[in-house]
Amino acid sequence: MTKIAVLGARGRLGRAVAKAFLDAGYDVRAVTRDGKLPAELSGVEAVIGDALDEASLIRATQGVDIVFNGLSPVYSDWSTCLPMAENVMAACHANHALHLFPGTVYNYGSPIPAVIAEDTPQRPTTEKGRIRVAMEDLFRREAEAGRVRTTLLRAGDFFGGKGTGSWFDLVVTSKLEKGVYTAPGPVDLAHEWTYLPDLAAAFVALAQRREALGAYEKLNLPGHAVTDLQMKAALEKAMGRTLKLASMPWWVLRAASPFVPMWKAIVSMSYLRFEEHRLVSSRLERIIGTIPHTPLNAAVEQALADLHLLSAAAARAA
Repeated sequence: MTKIAVLGARGRLGRAVAKAFLDAGYDVRAVTRDGKLPAELSGVEAVIGDALDEASLIRATQGVDIVFNGLSPVYSDWSTCLPMAENVMAACHANHALHLFPGTVYNYGSPIPAVIAEDTPQRPTTEKGRIRVAMEDLFRREAEAGRVRTTLLRAGDFFGGKGTGSWFDLVVTSKLEKGVYTAPGPVDLAHEWTYLPDLAAAFVALAQRREALGAYEKLNLPGHAVTDLQMKAALEKAMGRTLKLASMPWWVLRAASPFVPMWKAIVSMSYLRFEEHRLVSSRLERIIGTIPHTPLNAAVEQALADLHLLSAAAARAA
């Protein structure tokens, strides 16, 4: 049985990927700092590992065929990103494991290209973007040197799946119980969203075709490039009610950003909410066949159920 180690398995992305690989019949090892796992990962082997300790990470991934890199530091401090990436490379090399990595659109900077393909030039204009580019450069060099194979799959903002911590739950649906949809930016501007279970399923599909993958694969997952008006309509359909429209108070975050590190980090990436962009792919379908893509209405309905917002709305309507 193929073994995969999921790093950051208690995070929003890591737990979705671990569950998807478990359901697909893989031997899944979840690596976390304390060895504790959420309830839905019952049946997964829990292992303690420290991503900032190379030897610890090598031990935690010993004997696996694949390493999924779902490590995500605190959003306001990415100083550990490159050290962790270097340790992941060491662990993959020591275990001859394929490295799976979720990419972001941060690499492209502002103004961000309206259409982002796999070969779109990366011109980061933020610290987070430069860090992401440096990480990808590290992975590419390791692949070209014949040390570690990496398959990168780039995606947009997450929604759906268990857990919280995305724009969808922190902003868009934050006042949903009061009948309010909160738009993070211009309502008629297309923004790239990714339904998390689709991303997890795509990684499973890539793993199943790993022998056909090159040393360094850089792919995009086309998700839901929709406007806030379209997202609002999908939420209204799921909830069976009309929602009022409100705008995110960016002026408050900008005013306080010098004093609040998290808000400063969010403001630095605010261009993504004011510049239209979408992901396209010329290669993913050729590699895995049908690209996982849950229709928007169904994805939004399940995402609300995961947040326990759909049942509350149904109860009020009754």
